[in-house]
Amino acid sequence: MKRREFLRLMGGIAASLPLSTHAQERVRRVGILSNPGPDDAEMQSRVAAFVQGLQQLGWTVGRNLQIDYRWSYGDADRLRTHAAELVALGPDVVLATSGVSILPLVQASRSVPIVFAQTIDPVGLGVVESLSRPGGNITGFTQFEYGIVTKWLELLKQIAPTAVRAGVLRDPFDPAGLGQWAAMQSVAPVFGVELSVVNVRDADAIESGMVKMAGAPNVGLLVTASAPANVHRNLILGLAAKYRLPAVYPYRYFVAAGGLLCYGPDTIDQYRRAAGYIDRILKGEKPADLPVQAPTKYELVINLKTAKALELSVPPSLLARADEVIE
Repeated sequence: MKRREFLRLMGGIAASLPLSTHAQERVRRVGILSNPGPDDAEMQSRVAAFVQGLQQLGWTVGRNLQIDYRWSYGDADRLRTHAAELVALGPDVVLATSGVSILPLVQASRSVPIVFAQTIDPVGLGVVESLSRPGGNITGFTQFEYGIVTKWLELLKQIAPTAVRAGVLRDPFDPAGLGQWAAMQSVAPVFGVELSVVNVRDADAIESGMVKMAGAPNVGLLVTASAPANVHRNLILGLAAKYRLPAVYPYRYFVAAGGLLCYGPDTIDQYRRAAGYIDRILKGEKPADLPVQAPTKYELVINLKTAKALELSVPPSLLARADEVIE
């Protein structure tokens, strides 16, 4: 999606209705708190799907809906400031676009309804009481359960059977990052893989960790789901290509940008579903009564061009299972 088209969609164009009709319709206010910036192509696609989902449910920017955006560019301090700003605007509901966006919003308000489009462990994070009965002012959609890491290790061994070591990119300050790492440690011996950690808090840590890891023979890469990995994905992809590391990623957009393969939820679908929860809250339902839902669509995507560059042979059985093959 081109930037101009995205901005036109985000700003919205008032429907061509008589002014008197506009005056009679109550305008509802939705806030969106995003960790990446508006120039992030993946975030553009997600937010566009969210806005289009609202339009399909009868909400039109400029007629009965106003959307306030705050883009934090991966900056934690800016994220906290923006969360407070959105709450101060008095929104009817706020969309948190990722796990790191949730806590600043919860800290800013325990009354403004919040919907998260994706996070890994909202119960462990302490933002909901349970998945079936969230309680409080927040609900939304999970990304996956920690058990998905078994699938990532299985895929690494299938596409790079000689790999006996794997670097794990994780966010050491995110409880979900620690959970993914612990889950990997518990199953890695089954696959005969020795794991080492690469922290992804900033670009310097990523580069130094990946360079050190790449010096070992028969090594692969496992990228866990985290906000820093998303922000620094071009760096990660570039280093994986430079050091010829077979890598498994959590989302399709890594593979579309040149990564080897991924297995994870359809992130665009998550945002369409989030629009449905926003609609229900705007119509009077409470977040406490809307259960946290798991993904309904998972994607196995393989980039054959990258596999060829790494001189890897993709097993026919793996190709047959793929939802998408990028050539």
